[in-house]
Amino acid sequence: MSTTSTAVAATGAPAVRRRRRGNPAPYLFMAPGLVLFVLFLLVPMVYAVYLSTRGLRLEGGGPFGRREEVFVGLDNYVAAVTNADFLAGFGRLLVYGAIAIPLTLGLALLFALLLDATTTRAKRFSRTAIFIPYAVPGVIASLLWGFLYLPTTSPFSDVTQALGLGSIPFLQGGTLFASVANIAIWGGVGFNMIIIYTSLRGVPAELYEAARLDGAGELQIALRVKVPLVAPALVLTGLFSLIGTLQVYGEPTTLRPMTTSISQTWVPLMTIYRDAFSRDDLPLASAASVLLAVGTLVLSAVLLRATQKRAFGDS
Repeated sequence: MSTTSTAVAATGAPAVRRRRRGNPAPYLFMAPGLVLFVLFLLVPMVYAVYLSTRGLRLEGGGPFGRREEVFVGLDNYVAAVTNADFLAGFGRLLVYGAIAIPLTLGLALLFALLLDATTTRAKRFSRTAIFIPYAVPGVIASLLWGFLYLPTTSPFSDVTQALGLGSIPFLQGGTLFASVANIAIWGGVGFNMIIIYTSLRGVPAELYEAARLDGAGELQIALRVKVPLVAPALVLTGLFSLIGTLQVYGEPTTLRPMTTSISQTWVPLMTIYRDAFSRDDLPLASAASVLLAVGTLVLSAVLLRATQKRAFGDS
């Protein structure tokens, strides 16, 4: 390299760095997203935490007393964690999640493996058909399934009655949890399947060929090669399913007018909604919301930590 080019390179590099450092284009592109994040996520979160430490107290006494907002510390949090309705909702979530999460992930993995198999036909049509339920809004899906559950409108009840088995109580008793979970499974399998299938498509084909040369069949390749390689995708979909379970609200709320088995506090979010808008107790609802958000964050962190530790331990 000549002396002149060396000098140009030496003097030009800082100039290029200065131009890049002073370029406002990245900040302009990021500005709308940052503004929306601050206005519709960060500010409401901070306000919810502030509101959870407030309370209404009657000042002045007698018939002419007035309600004033005062600082109450952690009183609302204590009231939330001792609220029987709020805690009972988590028990129902546990039963609901035990049905919805394994079936959603299991079916998504099964469909992804079938679509990735070399002998599968009509892959594009099958992939679209499995994904389409995810595009249906949750409230619409709940209404559709609700009419399928009602004995007076359900074609399933017509079939069972014709067979002399009577009507199936989809929204009563022990079948209630399975009926509500079925709506989430029907809508969530396609989304999770796409994530797992995309992960499978990123696996080099040479690994499959090497396994076939070693005498492995398609089932062995699926169980011993494909499933371990898509473990990160399974963790991600499991995390999404866990968060979705903790945020269940639309399905039971939509089905509630159709049955007497779903109460106003069937899940935690329904209890929060009742406290906020039926009882006009926004501080208590804010405290319960903060507890739910923190619990979701902690469970997600524990899940990620456990899976990472297992991955590093296996390696």
